[in-house]
Amino acid sequence: MLEGPEQPERLDLPSTIRLLLRRFGLRPHRARGQNFLADDRIVQRIIAAAELGPGDVVLEVGPGLGVLTRELADRVSLVVAVEVDRGLVEALKHVLAGYENVELINADILDVDPAVVVHGRPYKVVANLPYSITSLALRHFLEARHRPSRMVVMVQKEVARRIVAKPGELSLLAISVQVYGRPRLVTEVPASAFVPPPKVDSAVVVIDLHERPTVNAPLDKFFRVVHGGFAQPRKQLHNALARTLWLPKDSAPDILRAVGVDPMRRAQTLSLDEWERLTAELMGRGLV
Repeated sequence: MLEGPEQPERLDLPSTIRLLLRRFGLRPHRARGQNFLADDRIVQRIIAAAELGPGDVVLEVGPGLGVLTRELADRVSLVVAVEVDRGLVEALKHVLAGYENVELINADILDVDPAVVVHGRPYKVVANLPYSITSLALRHFLEARHRPSRMVVMVQKEVARRIVAKPGELSLLAISVQVYGRPRLVTEVPASAFVPPPKVDSAVVVIDLHERPTVNAPLDKFFRVVHGGFAQPRKQLHNALARTLWLPKDSAPDILRAVGVDPMRRAQTLSLDEWERLTAELMGRGLV
């Protein structure tokens, strides 16, 4: 433990990060994506992107050593910081001493019900998501019974580009996000901004969530169709759907033409509206 009540003034300095890790006997865990942000310019861009007010509640995922947590706590009424690493939680108790508006939770975010930890209040998410759980964590919030109004997430740069992609380059991940919200890229973050530096660059993405999903089709059926299309993304859509949805022989081209989609197209070229129309057509024919 650190001796005395003093707290480090600057948590975004590599020297402070190394000191805290050493004093608490911590070693960055690569599998958990423990790369600590050490660039105040990026910290301030994240804070600005969250558009915080004094009455806001923020659920922070992966607070690490608290560099963002302090900045958040200075601006909002409550920060709920969820950290899976018990050693980091002990360090955070020291770093955040005196911040009465911070609640620390030692848990895996995938096991946490957002509605419970934010006490049913409207909230925003700020997260430095480990690469290994990015998709799962996004789904956890986007599909939650009590969803945030805004998410500001740090993810791998290539993942960020996929999330904000337009028709022509859409992926299953992009559709899964864009059904629930409007994403935009805020800033790219070089590996050198972290201690230790990861092997790849990162980026910060803002997702403003819609009040309700943008498609009117039942989501289980909609995503079944989308999954079918992307199961074999290199194949033309009529072939991919026929194989994955077990459509009647030679029916796929006719189904696609019925909704104005060229059967020769590939899944990544379809818009959300086209996927919705395709789902409705398949439902109307009793095929999904």
